[in-house]
Amino acid sequence: MAKHSKKQHAGRTTTVRHGRLPRSSTVRNLFRTVLTMVVVAVLSTGTVAAYAIWDLRNRVQTVDLADEDVTGAKLSQHALDGAINILVVGSDSRVGQSIDDGETGELNDVTMLVRISEDHKRATVVSFPRDLMLPIPSCPGPAGEENYYPASSEQQLNSVLQYGLPCVVETVEALTGADISYAGMIGFDGVINMSNALGGVTVCLAQPIQDPNADLDLPAGEVTLKGYEALQFLRTRHGVGDGSDLGRISNQQVFLSAMARQLQSASTLTDPVKVYQLAKAAVENMTLSRNIASVDFLRGLAKTLSEVDLGNVNFVQYPALPHPYQEGRLTPDTYNGELLMQRILNDEDFTITDQGVAAVDVAEVEGEQAADNESGSAAGEAAPDAAAQPEAAEGATEEFGGDEADNLNQQQANPSNVTGLNAAKPTCAAGRVNY
Repeated sequence: MAKHSKKQHAGRTTTVRHGRLPRSSTVRNLFRTVLTMVVVAVLSTGTVAAYAIWDLRNRVQTVDLADEDVTGAKLSQHALDGAINILVVGSDSRVGQSIDDGETGELNDVTMLVRISEDHKRATVVSFPRDLMLPIPSCPGPAGEENYYPASSEQQLNSVLQYGLPCVVETVEALTGADISYAGMIGFDGVINMSNALGGVTVCLAQPIQDPNADLDLPAGEVTLKGYEALQFLRTRHGVGDGSDLGRISNQQVFLSAMARQLQSASTLTDPVKVYQLAKAAVENMTLSRNIASVDFLRGLAKTLSEVDLGNVNFVQYPALPHPYQEGRLTPDTYNGELLMQRILNDEDFTITDQGVAAVDVAEVEGEQAADNESGSAAGEAAPDAAAQPEAAEGATEEFGGDEADNLNQQQANPSNVTGLNAAKPTCAAGRVNY
């Protein structure tokens, strides 16, 4: 897929509008922190994060991306100009981390592309399955040597980090057509320390989650996750949904959405100590592209994000299909993937077909609980009409867009096989019930 030229954005009027929420200062400030955790902490929290970077500048690890502007983003009245694409990678390396279980090597456990629209009114986080098999371009070496690592016709996405963060960036660029100018990588301890700084994240579980491989045994209902348990919840696959890599992504989206809503109603953002601890936890456990690791960039990013409402933040999964000859692996759904990325990079409207295999509407869970209670207290009564239950709407699409006239203009070539969540929509994680 050809790269999406930045020149194509010039003078364009975008038509995408997500659900509108009142733009309070609380929500503006919230998003500065929310997107950090949403993208596993690359961005941190506004001016306080910028101070943390400055205060901890000698501990920040940086890397140069190919063709990046090392001077940082262009600022206009302290805000960033134009659309912004940031790649976020979660590393499973044990080197220098508190977890030492004997595993060696380094894989990109999480790979996400954060797109902030040109008008700065919406953000989309695209998750890429770690089991995705795809072509890998030739990549620069440790010192930036061109074509140091040869191209590969097909390789698993989560193995690309062994060639360096810039290679992950170039691989995702080749797949999506996005020009990615910024990137960051976070390790296990970063996630652990950040969840501790937040005091934990409360998540709704529709069923118990039991995964011995991830050392997880969680009851159904509301559970507060922090530290190592929060990390393992984000990493589990065998205990959620259908036990697949796609289920893991869906579960991660439930966690990040819950965290965003929790921050909106909590006092975290009014507590300078908590905010600084959050930023410090991120900075001390991250590798950033050189143009991110600056006070000016983070200040500009904070100003830019002040225009984004929580209801305009969406998580989607890059569409994939079963691999034709490698069991348990995935191959890109290139047709729908290209349609999806065209919509995202053009800041246009698109739909999601469902919310993923490990996400359940809170209303559906509450409805099932009410039905169980009613049947238990009134034996012999007829069961609730299945057509009235939330699952009857299975297969319906959720429009990320504007009014009816705008949506009618966007009907052609709409991508399918796209799952995801809106950050403002309450959902529960679905424990694995089928093996």
